[in-house]
Amino acid sequence: MPGPAFTESGGAAEPPLAESYLDLLRRGGIAAPADGRAAAVQERELPLIDVACLMGAASGGGESEASAAACADAMARAASEWGFFQVTGHGVGRGLLERLRAEQARLFRLPFETKAGAGLLNGSYRWGSPTATSLRHLSWSEAFHVPLASISGRTACDFGDLGSLRCVMQEVAEAMSRVAKAAAVALAGSLLRQEQGSQQEAAAFPAGCDETTCFLRLNRYPACPFGADTFGLVPHTDSDFLTVLCQDQVGGLQLMKDARWVAVKPHPDALIVNIGDLFQAWSNNRYKSVEHKVVANAKAERFSAAYFLCPSYDAPVGNCGEPSPYRSFTFGEYRRKVQEDVKTTGRKIGLPNFLKQHYPPQ
Repeated sequence: MPGPAFTESGGAAEPPLAESYLDLLRRGGIAAPADGRAAAVQERELPLIDVACLMGAASGGGESEASAAACADAMARAASEWGFFQVTGHGVGRGLLERLRAEQARLFRLPFETKAGAGLLNGSYRWGSPTATSLRHLSWSEAFHVPLASISGRTACDFGDLGSLRCVMQEVAEAMSRVAKAAAVALAGSLLRQEQGSQQEAAAFPAGCDETTCFLRLNRYPACPFGADTFGLVPHTDSDFLTVLCQDQVGGLQLMKDARWVAVKPHPDALIVNIGDLFQAWSNNRYKSVEHKVVANAKAERFSAAYFLCPSYDAPVGNCGEPSPYRSFTFGEYRRKVQEDVKTTGRKIGLPNFLKQHYPPQ
């Protein structure tokens, strides 16, 4: 097993994953976590969509409505069939993402005690899986899950000596926000055209989302001596409307497609977009919030950054048209139920809790 990485100041930078979960690793026999569906994993390329026409429209360009509608419909097909797709022409420059990658490396090289302290980035650091009772629940990773309000300065947030990190995170968040908003409006508009023959309501979608309600998550997956036998991030669905992800070229992201795990082939110039639970509910299950995971790498660390398009906690999720299979609920209610289920059962249940058949008529 590799020894811990040390910072220039002498403190260990690596979170104590092996030490903290040694009993789980021993009990698991260092065997692959069995979820009942894992088999030989095929590497696939996600649908690749050029969204330059949408980004131009979002910034006041003169692209034709036909081009924008065709792009939106391509995303809608991918959201229905895959729940994931890749976008190019997104306007998030490679230079900016490389700056973010350098700042991430600097951040995660800080001593573990500094990262885990309550002060840095308002205590948004997390590592491993506090509730893990088996290898199936263990995530071999560390992350900072930061509210955008903390990045923009709307709320106090301690960046320590990492002032340049704040600037880069804010620039990345603003750029990814434009991508997320353009994709969400286009996807909503595609359904509303089918439902009502109009896209007028899509411009305000999703309701309750702004720079104070969304999140930017910086992820690092340390090299794991148990390699593909360990999850970097356990299988899950996202609890937001939509996620925009940038990742390095190490790979490891897998998603469920046709009841089998599919490995996502990294694309150097693309961002990944995936549907979250709230969008699946809003779309009446036409768009799919697909289970996905990260597989640990035995030799290389992996970095990624994810932008989560979330509404305010009191915002109703709504739907694109009736009848809907889901009862009315807010994002806050959804989050509380997810947290309650994880605490009591060890796993997320999610949308099935909010199906109308589970509740008496209102």
